[in-house]
Amino acid sequence: MDFGKVEDITQVDFTLPPDHPHTALVLTNSGGTATRQVYIGPPIWANKEWVGKIYPVNTKDKDFLYHYSRQFNTIELNSTYYQIPSADTVKRWRETVPSGFRFCPKWPQAISHEAQLLGVSLLTNQFVESVLGFEDNLGTTFLQLSPAFNPARLPTLIRFLKALPQGFPIAIEFRHAAWFIDEYRWHRVLETLHELGAGTILTDVAGRRDVLHMGLSTPVAALRFVGHELHPTDYTRTDSWVQRLREWFEQGLQTAYIFIHCGENLLAPELTKYWVEQLNQQIGLSLEEPSIRIQPIQGSLF
Repeated sequence: MDFGKVEDITQVDFTLPPDHPHTALVLTNSGGTATRQVYIGPPIWANKEWVGKIYPVNTKDKDFLYHYSRQFNTIELNSTYYQIPSADTVKRWRETVPSGFRFCPKWPQAISHEAQLLGVSLLTNQFVESVLGFEDNLGTTFLQLSPAFNPARLPTLIRFLKALPQGFPIAIEFRHAAWFIDEYRWHRVLETLHELGAGTILTDVAGRRDVLHMGLSTPVAALRFVGHELHPTDYTRTDSWVQRLREWFEQGLQTAYIFIHCGENLLAPELTKYWVEQLNQQIGLSLEEPSIRIQPIQGSLF
């Protein structure tokens, strides 16, 4: 993920901000749940470099999703950002994965970036109809707002959300720093999202600490965590997040979607495995850990 990418992270303060006051209000009034649901995985399944590591040797491209969904229980489905999948494609994907797997489709760029949510009724209906085809395998959908989409456009966002079917799952990623400068305004935004049943995306990336807002509008947390090829800070940052999630679950968090980016994602399975280990140990979950085969090191005779 290029958003907020920096080459040198040694001077970055990765300390998590305090919770926004609205987060406690939402979680305390959520009613809680006996089942703490966590869905976690890397952002892609089509990675040839994972053959022989998390996919069996000689796995064909067409079988990547099958094996991915036996290692992880969710996917940040970025392909939908570029093209709305056909009903047949969605059906094929749905029938490939286990019942507990969750697809989290990203809203098309034609809606979020090119049209800026204006005049998109037809495309929106097409996307909604498409992803509802995932049925019980649909997690949340992920609306990434353009970096140019500033608070002055809040009425546009509200109209867009009100036009969605009742109860349709959606979480919003805000990328313009101005959303968070005025505390009162941001609080009102979170209240509005809560009223509309829309969640927020929390994005933890090195170069844009100004958009890590820690504000929840529903008892569902969606986190995009961007690591750095297993740099030591990847682990300390993970530890901090696991503790924060533990606190949120104790307050009433019901579900967490966690998408693990890691540079070029070659090492994303390893970082995801560490996340799963810590979630199980610190929160008492029983997530299945991905199985990673040790890769042979190519040596030299000379």
